[in-house]
Amino acid sequence: MSYDFIALAISVLLILIYYFYLARRTRRLPNSSMHALNTKIRERWVSMIMGSGNMDILAIQTLRNSVMAANFMAATAILLIVGILNLSEKIGQWALDWHPSILAYTVSRELWQIKLILLLLDFSIAFYCFAMAIRFFNHVGYMINLPSDASADGELCKQTCAYLNRAGNHYMLGTRTFFFSLPIIFWFFGPHFLVLATLSLIAGLAALDKVPSDCSLYSS
Repeated sequence: MSYDFIALAISVLLILIYYFYLARRTRRLPNSSMHALNTKIRERWVSMIMGSGNMDILAIQTLRNSVMAANFMAATAILLIVGILNLSEKIGQWALDWHPSILAYTVSRELWQIKLILLLLDFSIAFYCFAMAIRFFNHVGYMINLPSDASADGELCKQTCAYLNRAGNHYMLGTRTFFFSLPIIFWFFGPHFLVLATLSLIAGLAALDKVPSDCSLYSS
């Protein structure tokens, strides 16, 4: 069991180091982050919609698509939670059956329960994030069709941008939480797989979080 918790500590530390590096890089080079780029794009979209005055249908269709995507992911998270609860007794035996014999080791019942609880917690957080994304997308749907002169100095536009960015951030966090479930799933097969899956996940996140060179025009 000690190897499992050492591997868990290493995995958590690797993820924290990556996000610390990402935060420092974003502060130093804001245009290098996809998160900063997405924030700017959402703000420009709100300004275009509210400034034109004749794009109500486009706004509603775009927000409807975002709500449907978040709703699908939230429903998927609930289905995964129910599936894990129904198969909790079998998951441990399957993992042992598929476990390479050269890495076989004794796993206590308490450790299996901890892994299952972490996996359930992961998908529960994902469901919460997607549900909050739906909530903020719905708020934006009401705000974006208000008259542009409803508040002075573009305050309504700023508030709409803030709500839309909150919705986008919650959707991003929900997606990341789904990604974080992969190392936990591989943990069922041994601590070595947990560390390897975490390293692979960080490599994938590094590619996703970096702005492609052909997007430099939009991040200026």
